[in-house]
Amino acid sequence: MATGDTEREAYVPEDQGGTAAPRTLAEALRARGDEGLAALLRARPDLLAPVPNDLTQLATRAGTRASVVRALERLDRFTLQTAEALAVAPDPAPYAVLRALMAGEGGDPPVEEALPGAVATLREQALVWGGDDRLRLVRTARELLAPSPQHPSPTGLGPTVAEATAGMSPGRLQEILRTVGLPTTHDPVSAVAALTALFTDRARMDALLDQAPAEALGVLDRLVWGPPYGEVTANPTPPVRWLRDRGLLLPTSARTVALPREVALHLRGGRAHRTPEPVPPPVAPAREYRPQVVDSTAAGQAYTALATAEELLKKWDEGGPAVLRAGGLSVRDLKRTAALLDVTEPVAAFWLELLYAAGLLASDGEADERYAPTPAYDEWLDLPAARRWARLATAWLAQTRTPGLVGGQDAKGRTLSALGPDLDRGAAPEVRRRVLELLAALPPGAAPEPEAVLARLRWERPLRGGGNTAADLRARLATWTLEEAELLGVTGRGALSAHARALLGGAGAAHEGAASGAGAAHGWGAAHDAGPHEDAAVALLAPLLPEPVDHVLLQADLTAVAPGPLRRPLADTLAVLAEVESKGGATVYRFTPGSVRRALDAGQSAADLHAFLAAHSRTPVPQPLAYLIDDVARRHGHLRVGAASSYVRCDDDAVLGEILADKRSASLGLRRLAPTVLAAQADPAALLAGLRSMGFAPAAESAEGDVLITRAAARRTPPRTPPAPVPDGPPVPDDTLLGAAVRAIRAGDLAATVTRKEPREPAPGGGTLPRTSAAETLATVQAAALTNSAVWIGYVNADGAASQRVIAPVRVEGGFVTAYDHTADEVRTYALHRITGVAELAEE
Repeated sequence: MATGDTEREAYVPEDQGGTAAPRTLAEALRARGDEGLAALLRARPDLLAPVPNDLTQLATRAGTRASVVRALERLDRFTLQTAEALAVAPDPAPYAVLRALMAGEGGDPPVEEALPGAVATLREQALVWGGDDRLRLVRTARELLAPSPQHPSPTGLGPTVAEATAGMSPGRLQEILRTVGLPTTHDPVSAVAALTALFTDRARMDALLDQAPAEALGVLDRLVWGPPYGEVTANPTPPVRWLRDRGLLLPTSARTVALPREVALHLRGGRAHRTPEPVPPPVAPAREYRPQVVDSTAAGQAYTALATAEELLKKWDEGGPAVLRAGGLSVRDLKRTAALLDVTEPVAAFWLELLYAAGLLASDGEADERYAPTPAYDEWLDLPAARRWARLATAWLAQTRTPGLVGGQDAKGRTLSALGPDLDRGAAPEVRRRVLELLAALPPGAAPEPEAVLARLRWERPLRGGGNTAADLRARLATWTLEEAELLGVTGRGALSAHARALLGGAGAAHEGAASGAGAAHGWGAAHDAGPHEDAAVALLAPLLPEPVDHVLLQADLTAVAPGPLRRPLADTLAVLAEVESKGGATVYRFTPGSVRRALDAGQSAADLHAFLAAHSRTPVPQPLAYLIDDVARRHGHLRVGAASSYVRCDDDAVLGEILADKRSASLGLRRLAPTVLAAQADPAALLAGLRSMGFAPAAESAEGDVLITRAAARRTPPRTPPAPVPDGPPVPDDTLLGAAVRAIRAGDLAATVTRKEPREPAPGGGTLPRTSAAETLATVQAAALTNSAVWIGYVNADGAASQRVIAPVRVEGGFVTAYDHTADEVRTYALHRITGVAELAEE
């Protein structure tokens, strides 16, 4: 499809000299070279599923409604306008007639310059066939594009005079001829021809319209560009009666009239479209920034994207929300996730879907199914920051899941949930990539207006008729792409960043893999091999991201300031020892009794915590923080909780008496078993939580009486592959497949159309397979092997299926014939006793 970024290929009119004009589409395809057939199959890959047996079958398949609709939907606006003009032109139409319909009687140089390329595109895609003197639109395309009362044409044209007068009485036709001053005729056919000749004669039509009242001309002005139909009463107004009496309005029903196509074209100056669009709307820079500013802004957002992804998956490290029975995340859990990330719900849905598409997040598959990070998440964390971003961006470019749909409804009125089914849209990768290509075509640092991008996409793929919903989806996909690119750091201030330009150069391979249904085409893991484009993007982004630091700044208010991203071991330990209070360029952590107790529960001692802080702080450890650690450590483990249902023991019986006297312990069902032991009806976990809420710092113990160390156990799903993108139709075949398909079609066509000598013995019952005796069959194939010539055989395989083939025997021995099969385009072996007969090919 021509997109307007490059000049249309030079148009070379078809030369019919010396050869008969094709009578069918199959004959037109048969006249093409191998490159022409390959171009057709490349532009319309649905024709390859499965590979057609011959060119007749290929032509039949190319004319089916589903295939033609798909081909029309992939045309740009001007090429589609050209097809629409052919649909209202005579069939067949000379090129000059088409040019007049597109450029008008006065001519239009831009249209005339672009028209040959549009015709060449239609001809290449087998939507138009025939020479320039007889251009034919395939029948299915004409049916889809031709105007009718039920399906108005985008041209706004109505029926021809012949179509509108099909049910009119002969007497009424003669009355119209007399009214316009034409001689009457003896039959309706000649009357229609005379009226058509009048309406297509500019001089006579001008003279007729000069007689029209001003009100009648006003009626024509309202109908000329469509819709061409109007309602009338049983007693129409004088202007309408004047037009109807002269055939300038023809009745199509008792209350409806139509403006004939020939009259409309005269009033339009011969144009089929009010505004032909031979040139795509430009995507011009609306704002320009220094490229360094764009790259820095995008890098800052890329760092934020990585931090957001890590924060979300870290919060779900011990198991995330439950999976709905129908799949996906509940509305409540999506709201909680948005609050956790401090973003809106649509943005939270975007991050969830991106992590899911990248293979970092999945359901664990347990009976109580929940979402959790995958093992690939741990591998991803070990990568440098720039490489982690590149993996996320690559997954985003190829994913077909569309987070913008979350919260909407499907065709059955059910709400679409994040991570749920029915979010795949096959067109998403193509639209996403095209939007970024338009940004990449601008100078570095230039940002366009979003509406200019949408206008360009509408020109490139103007879906017709019932495609309004699809057209709206493409517009929304483009809008979401611009928003998501900014969130991910692909763009900065609306302009494409340098690292995104580098990555975009290699995104085509991922997209092709997605189109072919390769589930891991954009995923990654231990087997992921970074390509040169990803390496180039990483090299450009890495210097712009902040370097991880290995220290914090402790302050007297029980906080620690991290002046940048922390290295992995320091960040993990500090996340257990302190709570994140604020984020930004510098992250602020706050130490609390609960956070210190969490570190002690994880197996750290007070001495370990003091040593850790002293080793990683550029400032002295403040005295309040040291006191806090020592105080919590002194109380930690003073109480011991075990299973009876559960129990509490303590060497200080006064503490146990204090617990029993506290009203808040009533729900725990405590009673004293011994001076230093309390039994409880609550389970150990509830007992621990209850005592901690009362201000104590109990420690859990095992059945042997040892203190249990509760380390933060990371929950992981079993190994998961990323979700497979849903392709938008069949994949574009590569050159190897195209070459094999063209050879197979040519071979099948040769077998179907080759000229054969009649067999000496006709097939019984009038069948088509040749019939010869066994001796004659053997002699004929042996002679063909000696002379290196081809023969036509009838063959019945082991399943009883009969076929006819053209073969070139190479060797005949042991009751078998080894031959090159032109039909299958390969060397095969045939049993002699299964050959029904053989016939020589005609010499020509």
